Amino acid sequence: MKYFRLWLLGISICLLPLLSGCYSLTGASISGKTINVRTLENRALNVAPTLSTTLTDKLRNRILSQTGLAAVNAENADYDLKGTITGYAVSLTGVQTVGNGVPQATQNRLTITVEVDFKNRLDEKASFKQSFSRFYDFNAQQQLQAIEAAAIEDIGNQIADDIFNKAFVNW
Repeated sequence: MKYFRLWLLGISICLLPLLSGCYSLTGASISGKTINVRTLENRALNVAPTLSTTLTDKLRNRILSQTGLAAVNAENADYDLKGTITGYAVSLTGVQTVGNGVPQATQNRLTITVEVDFKNRLDEKASFKQSFSRFYDFNAQQQLQAIEAAAIEDIGNQIADDIFNKAFVNW
């Protein structure tokens, strides 16, 4: 019985490298080796100076840390991801009536939208073009500049997760 367990362990260790090329522990299905993550172009009407760089870095880091893919700047990468920031807007989401019946804003929402064009050169059926949008609510008494960095951080993480899941997890 002892030798059987050692034999089973040895076989498992030998098979592990074969399986790791196709799957990761995140549930992602990865069969390629390279990805080209292009800098997101900012075409939103309102422009935050660091938004493009921040979102691109979050997306690139999320993909590279979870897949083992190598980042390349080449047209022939196994995967190619490009995108455009199409929306960056603050809207009113909460109103309250004060003492004399006058409405007053209580909550605002920052919404960021990114349109992504993902090419999977190993499986064209897995390619997609889709918009991803997330928001961050904040007190209307706060200025956007006071919460902007935290909001972009939070929204950026959510959008990076959404794009990663669509591209590699196939949920």
